[in-house]
Parts: sequence; C-alpha cells; structure tokens
Amino acid sequence: MLQSAEFQFEKEIPWEDLGNGIQRQVFGYDESLMLVKAKFVTGAVGAMHQHPHSQSTYVDSGVFEMTIGDQKKIIRKGDGYYVPPNIPHGCVCIEPGILIDAFSPHREDFLK
Repeated sequence: MLQSAEFQFEKEIPWEDLGNGIQRQVFGYDESLMLVKAKFVTGAVGAMHQHPHSQSTYVDSGVFEMTIGDQKKIIRKGDGYYVPPNIPHGCVCIEPGILIDAFSPHREDFLK
C-alpha cells in the first residue's frame, strides 16, 4: 500500500523548487489523501489548471487572488477554498504566503 511515514517534520522535508517563486513540501499521504504545503513569493502565479482530484486549501499566511471557474476572490490568512474535480483554478500571490492543500485521492504526479 502506498503511504507516507506516520509523522512528518517540517525541517526534515525538503522544499521542491517549482520555479517562478513557488516551492512545495509534500507531507502525509496514502492512496486516498495527500497534504501539501505551497510557498509563494509576491507576484508568483499558480497558473490556471485542472485535475481529477478534489482539493481543499487553507491559507496559512499571505494574500492571494484566487480564481475558481469563473469566480475570482481575494483570500487571506485564515481563509480557505474548495475546488471540485476538473474545475479550472489558479492564483496570483499578492503578499508572500503559504497555502496548505489537501487532495483526494493523492497526487501521483507529486511523488516523482
């Protein structure tokens, strides 16, 4: 069965540089769930994309202009959003911050 270790420690998980001011850390996962932290610098763009996974995200810090389908909102620390499967979404970072993403099922493409 595909599964991460039971505990993950931030200082032990390397940041993966995705380019253009975005980095990612993959935390706990199994075949049905995955937790991911994404760090953005001001001006970084999470390009519009879609995937077959359900996604729920919490804004840990920063300010983002978030687009989900045809809706665009400003989200800040403490806010969150949900993206149903196959709905286009993306963001622009207004103030540096971190998003905490949960995906179901896990993102195979994040596990090289």
